[in-house]
Amino acid sequence: MEYLALFMFLAVCLLLMLGYPVAFTLAGTALAFAAGGILAGIFDAGFLAALPGRLFGTISNTTLMAVPLFILMGTILEKSRVAEELLGSMARLFGGTRGGLGISVVVVGMFLAASTGIVGATVVTMGLLSLPSMLRTGYSPALATGTICATGTLGQIIPPSIALVLLGDILSNAYQQAQLNMNIFNPKTVSVGDLFIGALIPGLVLVAMYILYLLVYARLRPDAAPPASGDRVDLSTLVRSLLPPLALIGVVLGSILAGAATPTEAAGIGAAGALILALAKRQMDPGRLKEALLSTLEVTCMVFMILIGAAVFSLVFRGFGGEELIHGFLLDLPGGAMGATLVVMMVIFLLGFILDFIEITFVVVPIVGPVLLAMGLDPVWLGIMIALNLQTSFLTPPFGFALFYLRGVAPPDLETGAIYRGVVPFIILQLLLIVALWFWPAMATWLPALLKQ
Repeated sequence: MEYLALFMFLAVCLLLMLGYPVAFTLAGTALAFAAGGILAGIFDAGFLAALPGRLFGTISNTTLMAVPLFILMGTILEKSRVAEELLGSMARLFGGTRGGLGISVVVVGMFLAASTGIVGATVVTMGLLSLPSMLRTGYSPALATGTICATGTLGQIIPPSIALVLLGDILSNAYQQAQLNMNIFNPKTVSVGDLFIGALIPGLVLVAMYILYLLVYARLRPDAAPPASGDRVDLSTLVRSLLPPLALIGVVLGSILAGAATPTEAAGIGAAGALILALAKRQMDPGRLKEALLSTLEVTCMVFMILIGAAVFSLVFRGFGGEELIHGFLLDLPGGAMGATLVVMMVIFLLGFILDFIEITFVVVPIVGPVLLAMGLDPVWLGIMIALNLQTSFLTPPFGFALFYLRGVAPPDLETGAIYRGVVPFIILQLLLIVALWFWPAMATWLPALLKQ
């Protein structure tokens, strides 16, 4: 019976590759298998009786209330052209040096990733804003597109981001379940804030690696990353464009790190602050506000519909004994906890070609998370490794989501092969960071442990 759980998972992957909606595919496939199992007498219908309680618990989860607020913060900053103004100022600041325009894209993309956390939104926005100017300046198409794609995926690891909010909530539940499975009845907890803190050092290290690569590339191939012409930005203009979004992200993240606010409360501060910032810059009229609200509503509905579909899927998966099957498989792998982690990371990487981070977070992590955490893995380290793994997967040709998003807004005469060639060095940089984090887990765990003391 437990192998039906694997067939159900394979059926979901097949239907998603055929283009069916994720949320309805997850729920519909699970219910179809459950109905067949009930008719065949091999599935206990009592499992479905727990579904209303699980859905109510999901919708009323206070941590997940941060999701629409962070989305609103990002969409307001996008609609109010804060990113566009910031990119213009940074381009004039660094544009006079070789590779400076690429560095500007990385820095602005880091701010945009921190405010939205959605790969598609960041890649599309940076593609529309910066790709034409980079090509016009004389940048190599491969370097320009690779920089934009890699920068767009920073939303997986730069806090505060939606990806870390969702991953933190799932890992928190998985960690408590793992401890209860080990008969620890006063379980420790891990919070979204812990994941934010743990992601700071790896995220900043990755940004520094991107900038260093651009500087070295521009020195070795100066014709591929020429300096931009135009007036240099004065200090007051730079401060006016850089300080407000930096202060907003600093307040949101700082309130979480200091323990003064929960992620949900900080998200509310961020959404209100973004609106005040847009109004102060006179870049928010009723039309743009309506667009921001509608965009927030659409993305939020998508997230929670997928969450509901994933809840149905995981319930039926457990009902068929799939969790025990996965548990036994991982425990029997050679290499212990690290061997099991390596296999899980490879599976998540491959699933990143066909599933978005939301589906992987809601479907895969609840299945493998309790098993890996029961083996003694640190939940913060595991969460950062999963985020970096997905970030690399979304960038890898030929199925990387970031490549598809940029291809959709790139000029028609730009070769897809140039995009593929451009992301390869950034994939190598991300793999180097994953390897470093594998051998030095303190990169993710040191700062959370320090702040808890």
